[in-house]
Amino acid sequence: MDLKQLAYFVRVAELGSFTRAATSLDVAQPALSRQVRLLEVELRQALLTRNGRGAAPTEAGKLLLEHGRGILHQVARAREELGRVRGALAGRVAIGLPPSVAKVLAVPLIREFRQRMPQATLSISEGLSVGMRESLASGQLDIALLYNATPSPGIELTPLLEEPLFLVQRRAGRSRAATSKALPLRGVAKLPLVIPSRPNAIRMQVEAAMSHLGCRPQVALEIDGVAAILDLVEDGAGSAVLSRNAVLTSARPQAFSIRPIGSPALRSRLSLAVSSQRPATLTQKAVAELIRQSARTLIGAGAA
Repeated sequence: MDLKQLAYFVRVAELGSFTRAATSLDVAQPALSRQVRLLEVELRQALLTRNGRGAAPTEAGKLLLEHGRGILHQVARAREELGRVRGALAGRVAIGLPPSVAKVLAVPLIREFRQRMPQATLSISEGLSVGMRESLASGQLDIALLYNATPSPGIELTPLLEEPLFLVQRRAGRSRAATSKALPLRGVAKLPLVIPSRPNAIRMQVEAAMSHLGCRPQVALEIDGVAAILDLVEDGAGSAVLSRNAVLTSARPQAFSIRPIGSPALRSRLSLAVSSQRPATLTQKAVAELIRQSARTLIGAGAA
């Protein structure tokens, strides 16, 4: 079995499209299709069902996908071990970050990564926690930072830090950017909120906390994306519940006032997540440790 053909098949099956896989692998689509077809001929099995919407693995394809991921992982690990003999960490590590975390962490992380692991490559993508969990399970991501993640089969979580959540409002006149007096959560429930749609971690946390008090959020607008939420808050559409870092890393932090929330306080828990189905390579372990150090230093300082 040709490893290149196997890698091509796995990428097509994971992305559900020859077009997306060709772009991801940086190969011509006809060449990609030909290599996958040769693999099917060798195995005497149809591995993919091709249709106008893309490609989906057949039953045989699902079985090969499961084995293929493990085979490719072991090959990558063997190459990494050989690289370690030369005294260097190598290989590719794909990580996923929430947008607000990426703004704080991405550049310092990449800078430190290049210094410590010059022979390795790093891929960073932004996403919501739900989507990143799916990418971990499919093998598209090796590491992800998730907010308020709950334990589940196949995912291993390591708590990193907790960030308090604040009421974010449009700054009026020359009012101070922050108010020390906390607003009870019942008071927040009376305000029109610009808030992400379910199952966003902050949305679920706000609803759960208010439910325990016998109230519910007054949703003015549902919108996903911190930048869009802050734009609407600045425009007067309502208030938001976000972390301090989300405001400080925005384009116009001076446009907002942030106020603590109390009775009860809301805190967002950030965890490092990896797949428990695939053993981590040495490079992935080194990157995970680098993320832990950087997150506690950079994000923890902003959360304080």
